[in-house]
Amino acid sequence: MINLLEKLSPEECPKLVHLVADEVCGRRGPRRSDFSDRWSLSEWMDLMNSLSSFIRFAVGRGCTDQEVRELLSDLDTARTEAVLQCVRSRHDEIRHALVDRTNAISSTHLQDFNWQIKLALSSDKLSALNTPLLNLSLDLKDNGTQRSKNIEMNKEELQTLISALEAANKVMQS
Repeated sequence: MINLLEKLSPEECPKLVHLVADEVCGRRGPRRSDFSDRWSLSEWMDLMNSLSSFIRFAVGRGCTDQEVRELLSDLDTARTEAVLQCVRSRHDEIRHALVDRTNAISSTHLQDFNWQIKLALSSDKLSALNTPLLNLSLDLKDNGTQRSKNIEMNKEELQTLISALEAANKVMQS
C-alpha cells in the first residue's frame, strides 16, 4: 500500500513522510483534510498504516539503506529517497519513541540487581544439606517509587530462570 505515495508529488512526499514519523514519535501526525483530494478514506487509512508500519519496521530492525531501498522497490526513486531520508535522519528519535512505547507496557522497571551465592550447610530438618543457593536482589522502580524484591533459588530454579531469559532474548533478537 506504500505505492499510494505515488499519488503525491515528489516535492510533497517528504512532508507527509515526516508527519507520519512525527505520529510514530507520539506527536500530531498528518491530517486527512490536508490530503483528501488525493486519496479516498480507505486509501488514506491503508497508506497511513503501511507507512507507519514500514517506518517502525525499518528503524526497529536497523535496516541499512540498501535494505530500505529493496523493501521500497515498488516506489519510484524520488519517493524511495524521501522515505529513506526520513528514516535515516530521524532514526534515533524514532527508535527512542519505540523503546518508550515498549517500556510503557509496564509501569515497573528494573533499576538494578545484585546477586550472591550461598552454600546452605544444614537446615532444621537435615544436618548435612550442602546445597548452593542464589540470592537475587532486584531494585524496581514503580511509578517513581523504589522497592526491592529478594528471591532465593536453588540450582534447578536458577537453570529455569536462565532458560526463560535466553528464550526471551531469542524472541527479542528475531
